Amino acid sequence: HLRQSLGQDFLLHYQAQVDGSGQVIGAEALLRWKHPQRGLMLPGDFIPLAEESGLIVPIGLWVLETACAQLAAWSSRPKAAYLTLSVNVSPVQFKQADFVERVLEAVEVSGANPLRLKLEITEGLAMNDVQDAIAKMSALRAHGIGFSMDDFGTGYSSLAYLQRLPLSQLKIDRSFVSDVLIDPHNAAIVRTIISLGQTLGLALIAEGVETEMQMEFLATQGCHAFQGYLHGRPQPIEAFEAAWKIRRDDGYRQSA
Repeated sequence: HLRQSLGQDFLLHYQAQVDGSGQVIGAEALLRWKHPQRGLMLPGDFIPLAEESGLIVPIGLWVLETACAQLAAWSSRPKAAYLTLSVNVSPVQFKQADFVERVLEAVEVSGANPLRLKLEITEGLAMNDVQDAIAKMSALRAHGIGFSMDDFGTGYSSLAYLQRLPLSQLKIDRSFVSDVLIDPHNAAIVRTIISLGQTLGLALIAEGVETEMQMEFLATQGCHAFQGYLHGRPQPIEAFEAAWKIRRDDGYRQSA
């Protein structure tokens, strides 16, 4: 089914990323598969199969092209032109020799502003072949494309390597955020990640933020960008734009 679905049964859902005042500053594009029998499936249910079969390469390219087209569409709207869009990159996709060319081509063909595109990579991807990661990331950074390290703190990053990677953002993993108010260890880890990000001059965003109290804790520690159910679930583009009033010119706070 996966092979037949390419280009017709995949869609992107968009989850808002907001600043401390609750204004939307961007979104993460999240892949969904409309399975003929099983309905809407989340990446965890089909990405491993896609990676194993190599189909993740064309699927990843489709995601990138679709996200770039969305950025280009937003660029002509006053209330959306400043939004960033984050796209997840699979290690298999990143390893391709022509990865850099493919990304630049997607940006160029769509007319998207590369400064608004953010590629999310994992610690494992970056550490797998550090020299290769630095070379590819640097080539794309030269065109203005940003990199966010997803799931930071859950893997095995060497700090020596971390400072060599041309990152623009660290993402605090939901596993730390969910227990940040009840587990002192998690709170300490979050403080350390924020401090490290600040030292390295990186932006910070916390994912999995579900309550005002979690957001307040993170903000007092120095993290000022948030993603999670508190500000909205991943939703189709029409619902995302309606929720944040992106089509209209009268402000862009989430509608009640």
